[in-house]
Amino acid sequence: MNVLLWHVHGSWTTAFVHGRHTTLLPVVPDRGPDGRGRAQTWEWPANAVEVTPEEAAETDVDVVILQRPHELERLAPEWLGGRRPGRDLPAIYLEHNAPQGRIAEMRHPAADRPDLTLVHVTHFNDLFWDAGSTPTRVIEHGIVDPGERYSGELPRAAVVINEAARRQRVTGTDLLDRFARAAPIDLFGMDAASLGGIEDVPQARLHDEMARRRVYLHPIRWTSLGLSLIEAMQLGMPVVALATTEAPDAVPPAAGVVSTRVDRLADAVRGFVEEPDRAREAGRAARAAALERFGLERFLDDWNRLLEEVTSP
Repeated sequence: MNVLLWHVHGSWTTAFVHGRHTTLLPVVPDRGPDGRGRAQTWEWPANAVEVTPEEAAETDVDVVILQRPHELERLAPEWLGGRRPGRDLPAIYLEHNAPQGRIAEMRHPAADRPDLTLVHVTHFNDLFWDAGSTPTRVIEHGIVDPGERYSGELPRAAVVINEAARRQRVTGTDLLDRFARAAPIDLFGMDAASLGGIEDVPQARLHDEMARRRVYLHPIRWTSLGLSLIEAMQLGMPVVALATTEAPDAVPPAAGVVSTRVDRLADAVRGFVEEPDRAREAGRAARAAALERFGLERFLDDWNRLLEEVTSP
């Protein structure tokens, strides 16, 4: 089937386009946020097809997957020649994020839309968002297996955070100095250099660089479930993570240490750095757990079932 999908989150979209359907990716000349088209830094299969506004308006679209409020309200009808998601053609609203704000005010933009299906990427998000009468599903992340690359040759911790300076408390950037007392830390991600980190490592090389570090540190306070955490586990890295949002359920005890106590997490980072054999053992457990729960085949099967369900007469 033909699935119209804006390229919003590169890692998630990379997994989705590996499915059997044709993914129609809106593209505009400047490849801005509302028309990025195909990825420029990932390798995507041929069934990920760019479409202009004119082409989209005349294309048979079987279902549209929305990810931002303005796609639902304005962008999709504009690109689809006036066809309205949920009313004129099947539509799914995919929510990547955990809600922000006071818990009594966590109402989803697609709430009370029984003509849509709201998909969350974690059970935590499904629990916290108020969707009203909109039916919801949880389809957990899946990623393309990066392979077991772990060497742990560098007695350091790897952290991956994009925009770490701007998102200080959300991403736990403010905690890094405390962890650095336990072991040296290498911060990767957009704008990492502004904090003394390693900036703009190409995607093709990032996994190799992560896997050279002894342990993966996930200090993020409030996120859906960082794909970098799943990638680290599939690389075979032991994990030390804040016990917030979905992380406590995603990281089994054998794979590392999960806690809300920063002192305990710092001790865990130090322990893995000083005990490479224990780190490698935990990394093997992390990889096995992540392959089973966040494997690409399971992810695509879940999406195939939902797409067939929402497009059935």
